[in-house]
This record gives sequence, structure tokens and C-alpha cells, in this order.
Amino acid sequence: MQRILSLGPSRRRPAAGRLFLLTALLTLLTAPVHADSAPYYETKPPSRDGIGKVYMGREISQVMGHRGARWLERPARVRDELPDQVVAAMDLAPDAEVADIGAGTGYFAFRLAEQVPQGQVLAVDIQPEMLAIMRTRVQERGIDNVALVQGTEADPKLPPASIDAALMVDAYHEFAYPREMMTAMVTALRPGGRVFLVEYRGEDPRIPIKPLHKMTEAQARREMAAVGLRHVETQDFLPSQHFMVFEKPAAAAGG
Repeated sequence: MQRILSLGPSRRRPAAGRLFLLTALLTLLTAPVHADSAPYYETKPPSRDGIGKVYMGREISQVMGHRGARWLERPARVRDELPDQVVAAMDLAPDAEVADIGAGTGYFAFRLAEQVPQGQVLAVDIQPEMLAIMRTRVQERGIDNVALVQGTEADPKLPPASIDAALMVDAYHEFAYPREMMTAMVTALRPGGRVFLVEYRGEDPRIPIKPLHKMTEAQARREMAAVGLRHVETQDFLPSQHFMVFEKPAAAAGG
């Protein structure tokens, strides 16, 4: 084991020096453990599109920042990702409270708002620039049932038992703290609440998406099960993506 500090014989160091080194050693021993050192994360040299952090055998991808906002609004997305059909497949009640996690420019959040006219959409993002884009659009369109929420990498900042559903479209694979985020999301869900996870199919090498920006159904099911979510179904109506549905058990603790 590498020695970080060596105090040496007492006669070679003045009292002030010994006190400084002892204080430094105590600080190292009592410092809080960073979340990355938790047993469910591993590290490795980063892949070209990854961050070098591994969760349940999957390397987490780099984040597409706010400079990619135009990509989120590309015209071909309507054809490639069928956003209206995604929202319809969620089968939301008109008064549902639903969170769009990693909402970006509001591409899905505004569609969700139309489906829950008596409810509310919580558009969660960690990038202030994305929230600013959505704020402008909310004001321009006069939408009154979309609330913007600035989350963190480890917490969507949603109150316990406050939502009926959560949607994540091409976002989960970028979460730097997937375990913490999903644990917080389970807490935010009401009993019986559902998570709708949309990810490009990692099983299909023909889909022209970078490998770390895709997920297999098996991997997604493992990761959701790890936080207590039950797989309900996977629908295959999307051209290139999984539409996966998970549910918080009705008798789950803390809900």
C-alpha cells in the first residue's frame, strides 16, 4: 500500500509540523466517500464516447449538451421516433402528474402537456441552457401546465409520491448516477406509478447510433429491477427504439 504521509521520528519534526500532518491524516480518514466509489460503480479507461464509469457492466455515455438542441428538434424526428405515438402509448389520465426527465428543449414535454390538460408536466433537466429554451417556448405558447425543474446529476428534485408517470427518451444512458437517479425517481412515483423508458435498441448493430447511446432490453430490465421497478411490457412499434414500461409496486415502501 502506498504511504501518503510519513510522520518520521518525533525528534526530526517541530510540534507544529507534527500537528499539521496529523490533522491532514485525520482529514483524509474522515472525508466522506464520493458516490463514484460506491460498490455498484466501477471505473475503466474511457471509451471514445464514454466517461469511463461502469454500472452493472454498462459504460455510461457522454452527455449531449445544450449545443445539440437543434438535433432534438430535427424535422426527421417525427418520422424516426414517432413522438405522438409514444405519448399516446403512455395512456395517461387527463389529470395525471408526469415528469419528463432529461426534457431538453421540451420536445416531449409539450406533447405530454396536451395529453394531461387537467394535470401537470414536470420538465426536468440539469442544464440551465435547456431550461431557458423551454421557458421561452412555454411563454410563447402560453402553456400553463408545464413546470420547469432543474435537477442534478443524482437527483431529479421531485417530491416523494408526487408523480404518476415518468418518461425518459434517449436520456437514461447518459445519467452519470443512474442508481441514485432511479432511486429518487422510485421515491417520487406514487404506488403503481410507471416509468416509460425509450432507448435505441442495443441488440441491433444496423441502427446507426453510437454503441454507448443504445441499450439492450435485457440491460435496461436489470438496471430497473435493481431499484425495485417491475417490467410490465416492451412494445415494438418504434422503428429503432425500445418502448419499455416499468412499474412501482403498489405496496412499495416509502410510496
